[in-house]
Amino acid sequence: MLSIGALSRQTGTKVQTIRYYEQIGLMNEPGRTEGGQRRYHVSDLDRLAFIRHGRQLGFSLDAICEFLDLSDNPDQSCSHVDSIAQRQLVQVRQRMLRLRALEAELERMIANCDGGSGQDCNVLKVLSDHSECLTDHDSIGEG
Repeated sequence: MLSIGALSRQTGTKVQTIRYYEQIGLMNEPGRTEGGQRRYHVSDLDRLAFIRHGRQLGFSLDAICEFLDLSDNPDQSCSHVDSIAQRQLVQVRQRMLRLRALEAELERMIANCDGGSGQDCNVLKVLSDHSECLTDHDSIGEG
């Protein structure tokens, strides 16, 4: 049996996050001691590690909930969760394209700066005048 602190340390998940996952139903309500302290099983550790890994891969909590449902009911078809993973891959690829465009823009800004005075600084000029940019920053910074 693990305390919430031990579960937190072993998974690198904040105690508040574990409590939140319990509130929204991603984690099962733990057993409690006579003193009211939460007590977790190794299966809770595995479940929290699963959730954490899903979050690290960028999946939403709703998607992780669906993954957990399939994991808890393995007789179901996995086609739906496959489509969720496919959508996530598309989003990651789109984000990578935006980041590459951002990288190119920053490289261009820096390369065109000759280290002169502030009034001639290309970086400041581009930051001040959006028309100097080669890319649409509204689509780069979002995602």
